[in-house]
Amino acid sequence: MVGPSMTDEDRERGMQRIRYTFVVMVAASGALVALQAEASLAVIAAAAAGGAVVGALLWWYLVSTFHSAQRETESRSRR
Repeated sequence: MVGPSMTDEDRERGMQRIRYTFVVMVAASGALVALQAEASLAVIAAAAAGGAVVGALLWWYLVSTFHSAQRETESRSRR
């Protein structure tokens, strides 16, 4: 039988890259909306910072929901 092609360290590094990319995309989205509205530079920066916070919270929610569903599925399969 063939083992996994990724080590745990590689998997963690990949998840970290996905997490940072996700947060940056949400932050950029907020900044771009402010830019489109012709806001001042301070408002654009605030929108980017707010977007980063929202992106991090959204990532946390998605990961925790996934882990919860995964645990629930594993507990059902053990019965």
